Amino acid sequence: MKIIKIQYLLMLILLLTSSCKTEKKVNPLSLPAFGEKGVNVVIEIPAGTSHKIEVNKSTGVLENDKIDGKNRVVDFLPYPGNYGFIPSTLMEESKGGDGDALDVLVIAESIPSGTVLEVVPIAALMMEDGGEIDTKIIGVPVDSTQRIIRATDFEDFLIDYNMAQNIIQDWFLNYKGLGKVEMKGWHDEKYAMEIIKKWTIKVEQ
Repeated sequence: MKIIKIQYLLMLILLLTSSCKTEKKVNPLSLPAFGEKGVNVVIEIPAGTSHKIEVNKSTGVLENDKIDGKNRVVDFLPYPGNYGFIPSTLMEESKGGDGDALDVLVIAESIPSGTVLEVVPIAALMMEDGGEIDTKIIGVPVDSTQRIIRATDFEDFLIDYNMAQNIIQDWFLNYKGLGKVEMKGWHDEKYAMEIIKKWTIKVEQ
């Protein structure tokens, strides 16, 4: 009888310990640039917020960027969309880039920080910031239920949502202060995909 009880107790302990195991967290920096139906994007800053949240390049952990030990908050209107980056991309400084992954603004309702979703690129906003190329890919979710605009290409975005395009442009040109960022132009979804492929790199999984 005692042997049976001990065996039962051991089985119970094994079941409890196995159920307490946590899933291995995936480093967002190691994700591929492309998903099954679109481009992978890691959301850092939800739409409608002003805190500058970024993925730590060493740990892959989301954290608030700091200036003089204080959380960095954008001294302007909140972000007009969900801001993040395309993993496995790098705008190399030797080629005129800023040394970071490609930035993306996803037009959708507020999406939590750390969310990974597939996006359809619909445009590329080209700017110059401090003498460096500053490219913002503009996209909408692949999942149509998450979209808040109907546009899935640059032509529709330009024609049907011209004022939204102007808002996005003006926001990026002014959120760092007047005259600090220079406008270089808008490009369509084909150009956006070319830019993504240009800066895609191989990352060890």
